[in-house]
Amino acid sequence: MSVYLDYNSSTPIDERVLEHMVHVYRNDIGNADSRTHIFGERSRKIVESARRQVASILGIKNDEVFFTSGATESNNIAIQGLKTYGIAANKRHIITTAVEHKAVLESVRAMQELGFDVEFVAPNQSGRVLAEDVLSKVRQDTLVVSIMHVNNETGIIQPIKEIGDRLAEKNILFHVDATQSFGKLVEELRSVNYDMLSMSAHKFGGPQGVGALILRKKHYKLPPVKAIVCGGQQEQGIRPGTIPVALVAGLGKACELAEMEYKENDKKCRLIKEKMLFMLQRSGLDYRINGEQTYCISGTMNICICGVQSEALMLLVKDYCGVSNGSACNSNSYNPSYVLAAMGIPLDQIESSIRISWGAGITINDVEESFGALLEAARELVW
Repeated sequence: MSVYLDYNSSTPIDERVLEHMVHVYRNDIGNADSRTHIFGERSRKIVESARRQVASILGIKNDEVFFTSGATESNNIAIQGLKTYGIAANKRHIITTAVEHKAVLESVRAMQELGFDVEFVAPNQSGRVLAEDVLSKVRQDTLVVSIMHVNNETGIIQPIKEIGDRLAEKNILFHVDATQSFGKLVEELRSVNYDMLSMSAHKFGGPQGVGALILRKKHYKLPPVKAIVCGGQQEQGIRPGTIPVALVAGLGKACELAEMEYKENDKKCRLIKEKMLFMLQRSGLDYRINGEQTYCISGTMNICICGVQSEALMLLVKDYCGVSNGSACNSNSYNPSYVLAAMGIPLDQIESSIRISWGAGITINDVEESFGALLEAARELVW
């Protein structure tokens, strides 16, 4: 039996979410922005219900939720959508980290090409950036600070609450990429002081192809973000294009389920991690855990198995154990992980590292079978 352990790339869709989406696909055919007939009205009600569900899990207002195709688009809008404002206000300085997702790194590099000054803060070997390292770079002309909440390769949680509170005092825009934490670290996200937040449904049991950009209001005004593509006035003009009603409904349902079940899901994931660590300790293999586990989310581990090439290991176990050695957006590249490199991990350890990620649907029996087979394969490959 093959067991999927690559949840950070994409989670299996929850059956309850799928059933809800199928019902919408079959029964609600209207365009949510069609205002002249009942079909459009019914679709609009579904979209607004989903907007409430997204807002509820974050503890925000409904009109602060803007639907997109996913976190990559949300990240692009949050950063590149500030271009006009940044130029007009003479704020052309951006701060981010060296371990962000490519959607953020490429967006800030696009801003660099337009004359914006970007600074990249590196983490230490724990995988975390220090809040003070970020805040010490703030200048009079700083436009936005963009920090991911949970790293997609290591699972390490960044100190976004401390950063957000301090930036709010300075009246500087703060963007959080919550792709890997949304629906999981629910209480933490509710406590963070941010202006913009990005998320994707398919990272917590929802469908691929839909997500949201959260724009928090201050003094009744949204952040000065503009659309980065031309089109109609859907989503208050922030994200033009026909709203995919069934996908949005699936996102809303995933949020509803996560809000009810995130505590129990976290407990299940922690038990899985404990089992994996126990098996590693008894394996006889020389291994390292990349990133300080004190700061790690419960459903992720990045493991270096010394003396084993990760590419060879993944090929050997691919038919019965789905793991990766980094972000899915880099899966066609054999370049060493820039995230691990930024943490100061030696190249030989990077090339021997794999990422394992899971969710509450994985059982202890699954782990014993699939992870046990992976460890056995690693023993065969040790040189």
